[in-house]
Amino acid sequence: MERLLTNRFTLTAVEHLHRYALAADICHGMEVLDIASGEGYGSNLLSRKARRVIGVDLSKDATEQAKAKYSHPNLSYIQGAAEAIPLDDASVDAVVSFETLEHHDKHEEMLAEIKRVLRPDGVLIISTPDKLFYSDIPQYTNEFHVRELYLDEFRALIQRHFHRHRLLSQGPTFGTIIAPGDDWGSFSYYGGDFQTCDSVQRLTHTEYNIGIASDGDLPEVGVSFFDGYLALEEYRRQVEKRERRVPHLEKLLRNREQFIHELQNSVSYRLGRSLTWPLRKLFGSDPG
Repeated sequence: MERLLTNRFTLTAVEHLHRYALAADICHGMEVLDIASGEGYGSNLLSRKARRVIGVDLSKDATEQAKAKYSHPNLSYIQGAAEAIPLDDASVDAVVSFETLEHHDKHEEMLAEIKRVLRPDGVLIISTPDKLFYSDIPQYTNEFHVRELYLDEFRALIQRHFHRHRLLSQGPTFGTIIAPGDDWGSFSYYGGDFQTCDSVQRLTHTEYNIGIASDGDLPEVGVSFFDGYLALEEYRRQVEKRERRVPHLEKLLRNREQFIHELQNSVSYRLGRSLTWPLRKLFGSDPG
């Protein structure tokens, strides 16, 4: 089973933390089900803002480990399947399910169960990789995925079970943010780790200050983000190119050392050394 663990901090971890930070804000004060809770860190993050959180996972080992690692009065973990959720009807205000759908093919059953345990007007926050960008374009196969969905399939699945929906997109970026020191308007910026994820209203680490001044009207400046992902990719390609050259250079060095070794042990080399020994001795160029 594919599972995110907290002993390694990777891009995948950042993606998961961002989703849980967003969900925690939405679920403030609610009773929440975190389906496929895994190692438990996500349920733990949700419990810091929700009234109550229940983490459900198919793995008994995962639920036991989560209980041992994360203990709060408003947090519990139980074993159960996504298509047979062990909760009563209309028992939670929100259901959170991140990267679960692709690990099985019982999508209709899972959505029907989610709809059953949700109270009227309850909210579902769910994510799954887009098959086009995750698998097709990079020609990548995840051995743990059973059935991935294209965007249209994901939308249709949700529409069959809920009257209203809104789809968001998430992708990796690398860049910088320029933002006012006080009011960020409707822009949300999250930060944190596996222990806490919160919305931040000002940058916690600023290396530069930017001033805009005039005797007239000042231009309106909101929060802006520059995506340097292309530059990061170019840097990565350069690093990979250099890394590919290392084995080649090492091979050349080994060949050179082997050539010198063979040369020094050849009859012609030893003969030449013996013939030139008087001259080298005379001019002090021979250490022996």
